[in-house]
Amino acid sequence: MFNTVTVEAKGDGDLLQSVRIKNVKTGEESDLPANGLFYAIGHVPATELVKGQVETDSDGYIITIPGTASTSVKGLFAAGDVQDKRYRQAITSAGSGCMAALEAERLLAEEEELEESK
Repeated sequence: MFNTVTVEAKGDGDLLQSVRIKNVKTGEESDLPANGLFYAIGHVPATELVKGQVETDSDGYIITIPGTASTSVKGLFAAGDVQDKRYRQAITSAGSGCMAALEAERLLAEEEELEESK
């Protein structure tokens, strides 16, 4: 359904039975029978915090080195919806978050070794 947003989820207290939808062009609302709902939060990456501090593409997604969570700033790793403009799903965000954590751990270990060798 194009130009439509979910306004309300309706059920019997245990199960979803329908969703109230609204056409954003006409303002018309109606009930749509449904027993399942996958709700996408949005398609605008929440990168305002790092705007101008890290390389992003024209849509605002943080650019990472392919196959990594590394960005144009050493020690800044990007994961999930801020760098994944293709899938934008929780499960891929969890996986890329793990990648970023492991890369951060490696960087800290390398920095610690450099300090100890001085």
